[in-house]
Amino acid sequence: MICFLHIVRYPKKFAFFGLLSMAVFRIPLSFNKQIHFYKLMGCGKNGSFDLQADWRQWAVLTVSKHQNIGNKQVGKFLTLWWKTFRCEILQIALQPIEGHGTWDGKLCMGKLPPKSDYDGPIAVLTRATLFTKKAKRFWQHVNNVSMELKHSPGLILSVGLGEIPWYRGATLSIWKSKDAMRQFAYAQPFHKEVITKTRKENWYKEDMFVRFIPIKSTGTLKGIDPFEGKL
Repeated sequence: MICFLHIVRYPKKFAFFGLLSMAVFRIPLSFNKQIHFYKLMGCGKNGSFDLQADWRQWAVLTVSKHQNIGNKQVGKFLTLWWKTFRCEILQIALQPIEGHGTWDGKLCMGKLPPKSDYDGPIAVLTRATLFTKKAKRFWQHVNNVSMELKHSPGLILSVGLGEIPWYRGATLSIWKSKDAMRQFAYAQPFHKEVITKTRKENWYKEDMFVRFIPIKSTGTLKGIDPFEGKL
């Protein structure tokens, strides 16, 4: 099983075509026999869950059972679209190794153990669908957690993703080590508080938590290769 995340940034004058792509791309991805799960998502401005969308930055996540599928992970149409609108693309290949939960009721990354012996650079995808009545409580805590994440030692990259604004969101964070990830997850006070309140107050209608081995990255984001010399 392999997961590919394409983070795509459009030039300012072509930003509308990023929004349009979220509707158009559903057709070719639905017919792509190389993938068994995909998501089209927008991005938050500050690298985590964010009420403000970045209208120039979008994401395509695909999951395949085959690792060596080249550009077939998104297909020729998406590749040509991005080339036409001169998009900047950061592509990350991820191998799921640990996790729990579902996305749209599916074990989209396969059946995973809750823990593994892997100890190295690690990526974490956390996604959730909020109960409508609990959304306000969730967003009251986002800014503090986002600041903790941004300043956490060992963080290589974080990207806020979302299917539906305010209610269906995700964060992908990539860390230099499993220990650095754990320090943020369980030692930072605001994040630790959110974990407790999430369970106690039942914020999530559905959630999924998956850890990955970052296999490969190509491209840049805002002119920078965030993985240079780090993976």
